Amino acid sequence: MALDTSKSLRNKMMYQVFVRNFSEEGTFKQVENKLRDIKDLGTDIVWLMPIHPIGKAKRKGTLGSPYAISDYRSVNPEFGTLDDFISLADAIHSYGMKCIIDVVYNHTSPDSVLSKEHPEWFYHREDGSFGNRVGDWSDIIDLDYNNRELWDYQIDTLKYWAKYVDGFRCDVAPLIPIEFWMKAREEVSKVRPDCIWLSESVEPGFILYMRGRGLTALSDSEIFRAFDISYDYDCYKSFCESVKDGSLDDYVKDINRQEYIYPDNYVKLRFLENHDVTRAAFLIPDKRLLRTWTAFMFFQKGMALVYNGQERGLTHLPSLFDKDTIQWTSDESTDLSALIKGLSEIKHNDIFTDSVYEIRSVKDEFIVATHTNTCKKAVGVFPVKNTSSCVEVPLEDGYYTDLISGDKTEVFRGLISCKGEPIIIIK
Repeated sequence: MALDTSKSLRNKMMYQVFVRNFSEEGTFKQVENKLRDIKDLGTDIVWLMPIHPIGKAKRKGTLGSPYAISDYRSVNPEFGTLDDFISLADAIHSYGMKCIIDVVYNHTSPDSVLSKEHPEWFYHREDGSFGNRVGDWSDIIDLDYNNRELWDYQIDTLKYWAKYVDGFRCDVAPLIPIEFWMKAREEVSKVRPDCIWLSESVEPGFILYMRGRGLTALSDSEIFRAFDISYDYDCYKSFCESVKDGSLDDYVKDINRQEYIYPDNYVKLRFLENHDVTRAAFLIPDKRLLRTWTAFMFFQKGMALVYNGQERGLTHLPSLFDKDTIQWTSDESTDLSALIKGLSEIKHNDIFTDSVYEIRSVKDEFIVATHTNTCKKAVGVFPVKNTSSCVEVPLEDGYYTDLISGDKTEVFRGLISCKGEPIIIIK
């Protein structure tokens, strides 16, 4: 783990914005106009997906993936000007939130500035042509970090953007040598001492696939040497299986394992959805269950992520490659805004910054989770199979306030009556 990572990151909420599809206009200005709504959700950190120009060569779709970048040192003119971006970053700060941007350093578009000016900085096939190491990423070409000049260029670029933003979400960071990220962290701290570093870690199967081909693929344990926060992909597969009426056992084991395989100050990005995975409301169509899993996500140890549109319970995942504006008032929507705002307020309680965390399955129908430290205890009961029952909880008999509903609830003979809705108690 980065030695100076603050545990306070665990009680924060991050909101992810896809600028192109966030509004019909798809501009920085329109994001700025909606910052009050984003702040009102309880957001602490705004993550902007890639803000840079997109390559034209081998584009996927009509507009191309924002992760096929042509120039790291400028902004996508479709979104606005550099001044527009700076205005957005300043406005985010004026609302008391922090701003991070996407860093896509494993690859560029085939027609990028760097491919023309420094072709020697790229991976080449045996015939000398540009290529990439992952076959289905046909719209990009890979950089080669054996070139130390590339390190200097990339770090200088980070230092430039760090004048305006508070951190970076680093795309497929495990495919780049950890030594580069450690050096980048050290150098960027000279410009932004409290810079936030979020790694898009990758699923276990992908790590094994890449290593089997003799390629760099960092585990979460390695990633934590340079990053403050890593994705929750090490348990995402078992989460999906448990949602699809599978057993909770594997998911519970995966979560509990994190407590002893990672350093004491590890921070996980807890999510139900992001731009790469199925919308939560599609995966969990039952509205009451969606509320339960949302509550559990916020209760978990780590930072909570909300992807734009999630607060409306939308089921359609916007395309990465085309104009596909979020339908904020869609008939399919379920307004989760008030729930998310309330959960964010609960999340800000200091018990979630420093605790021993444990979850257990009850009858394969409930998750009972606890945060414990020397001063406080937080207990959550989550009926993840839409079941009502009495559930054993580690609380003394008496009356407590359920922080989600605001209602009084009784613990009697070590049991609490759960009527199909999530419960959170802090004592």
